[in-house]
Amino acid sequence: MTLLLGVIVPLTVAAHKGHDHSGMSPVKINQAHVDRSTPWAGKRVAFLGDSMTDPANSSSVLKYWNYLDSLTGIRPVVFARSGYRWDGIYRKAQELADSVPADSLDAIFIWAGTNDFNGSVPPGSLFTETVDSVRVNGTPSARRHRTISLADSTVSGNINLTLKYLKTNYPRIPIVVMTPIHRGYARFSAKNEQPSEEWANGLGLYIDLYVSLIRRGAELWSVPVIDLFAESGIVPSLDSNIPYIHDSGSDRLHPSDEGHYRIARIIQSRLATIPVSD
Repeated sequence: MTLLLGVIVPLTVAAHKGHDHSGMSPVKINQAHVDRSTPWAGKRVAFLGDSMTDPANSSSVLKYWNYLDSLTGIRPVVFARSGYRWDGIYRKAQELADSVPADSLDAIFIWAGTNDFNGSVPPGSLFTETVDSVRVNGTPSARRHRTISLADSTVSGNINLTLKYLKTNYPRIPIVVMTPIHRGYARFSAKNEQPSEEWANGLGLYIDLYVSLIRRGAELWSVPVIDLFAESGIVPSLDSNIPYIHDSGSDRLHPSDEGHYRIARIIQSRLATIPVSD
């Protein structure tokens, strides 16, 4: 069991409707991978996200943050909900700030964006631009002028809202953004069928654009990116990658326990590049 905000959450499997979860089991931790000698051991780390992070999602027994707990000794604090997009991550950031004081948290990780693509949320722009007058060396000069967009109807605006909020409320700790993994086909019910990433969304846009936007948004707010889209090694459309996904027929969207363990190992490998207080 794992401690989340003082509440013991049993790590049992609650099935998706129409899914058979018999035979699922967590990955046995390879002790050669365990390293609790780093500054991350014992640190309280918040994870904001969607179904990939939500402890209530039953596509795996454990999530990547559970495996990170075992591998590194971090103390996870989880604010996640299945189906959430970046506007929901903003709300989860507010819940986090209402619940966890800045001086009792050591880092924040965000994993989101796949539902923005699937839900055809307009990407928008990270900036709005005008031409204004500014003094340069004592003389007025007409120049292009950009300001950060906070439009809550676009992915760009909600990335900005979320990161601005977290940087304001948690200015002294690392905030890390993670890109979505590749998307495979999923069918959760007759009315909830989601094509793979080979198909554009309802706006005619591919997932690559949303991933690039997340990378650019993180760069704008000077936060590190763990690029799971490029680095996780998980390609759900390949039958050779079936061990990393929940179900080869009905859910190539969510990682299996083996997939979550692999993701945890990718994150673990990056922790040495992200400063955290001793």
